[in-house]
Amino acid sequence: MGGAFLAAAVLARLGGRIGLPTIPLFILAGILLGPHTPGYTLLSNPHDLEMLSALGLVLLLFYLGLEFHMDDLRTGGRKMAVAGGTYLALNVGAGLAFGFALGWGTSEALVLAGVLGISSSAIVTKILVDLGRIGNPETRPILGIIVVEDVFLALYLAALQPILSGADSLSAALIDGGKAFGFLLLLALAARFGTRIIGKLMNTKDDELLVISFLGAAVFVAGVSEMFGVADAIGAFMVGLMLGSTSAGDRILKLVHPLRDAFGAIFFFAFGLSIDPGDLPSVLWPVLAAVALTLAMNVAAGLAAARVYSFGAQATANIATTLVARGEFALILATMAAAAGLDERLSPFIAGYVLLLAVLAPLAAGRSHWLARILPGDREKDGNQDQEQMPAPV
Repeated sequence: MGGAFLAAAVLARLGGRIGLPTIPLFILAGILLGPHTPGYTLLSNPHDLEMLSALGLVLLLFYLGLEFHMDDLRTGGRKMAVAGGTYLALNVGAGLAFGFALGWGTSEALVLAGVLGISSSAIVTKILVDLGRIGNPETRPILGIIVVEDVFLALYLAALQPILSGADSLSAALIDGGKAFGFLLLLALAARFGTRIIGKLMNTKDDELLVISFLGAAVFVAGVSEMFGVADAIGAFMVGLMLGSTSAGDRILKLVHPLRDAFGAIFFFAFGLSIDPGDLPSVLWPVLAAVALTLAMNVAAGLAAARVYSFGAQATANIATTLVARGEFALILATMAAAAGLDERLSPFIAGYVLLLAVLAPLAAGRSHWLARILPGDREKDGNQDQEQMPAPV
């Protein structure tokens, strides 16, 4: 674990000197020191970091929830649903069509629909933090789209599992989907009406006790969420949403910051460990075609979201480039596909596709003003958003 932290730190420092974002460098560290790359192997079994990696994802989404206040849901729920639904329709629909066009099979097409359709919550969060865009107007729609995606994710996984396993029980799939939706509804009600009680439970002047309390709550609810078929990350997000509206919200935001950074780095490092570079050439052209399709669909989704929220060209470009990243959900689908014995080309395809977008997304988001120059939209609505291109001070 110490080697993972140090390797990620060294590469990130070197990359920072030439202006590269940290996310692909953390992933690159995992690839170089993983079992699939010649030379020194730091970890022969990527599963050794599985729990720490999961904790990194939980903390990233918990932090996201702290920043996403309940007032945003109450005042912008309808717009959020429209923007998120449009994003899913464009990207999942394009992914399904792409899957059928490849001709690998119906189950494979359903897997590819999810792989191409869902953004990486972890990478999107890291991009927003690294670029200092948390307070930008377009960040609320971005986070709203992620929430809609995560709700869809829970239902999609519940519906896909019996298909991949060959089960013929539609009722079992409906029961699993109902459990996931019911638990999400329970968390939403707790976030909406239980803030005062939760605030009293968290109320302490001792920072040590506060850290233990919020960390325990986030990880516990994440674990329970997974038992109900809901992604652990969305459970942590909902806890952050609850705690962010309490009197201790600002203190929690400050205290979780170093934990989020440390374990977030391990998440991306562990992702790199799972990638075998030798498998990538065989699926190079499908990967490039999928990346091009995703970029096009994200620009279309960004334009649609900007129309809903009346944003200008720069905000549109920020939405389109920030949501491009694909990551943890795609890897979950790759694991499910391998266990179900689907086409063996799926795993290297997903690895190459995710890696390429994990590298492109931070670079594109940091240079979104290039895209803004060619997009339609009112430049005056962008205000002073040129300043956002500077990363937030650490």
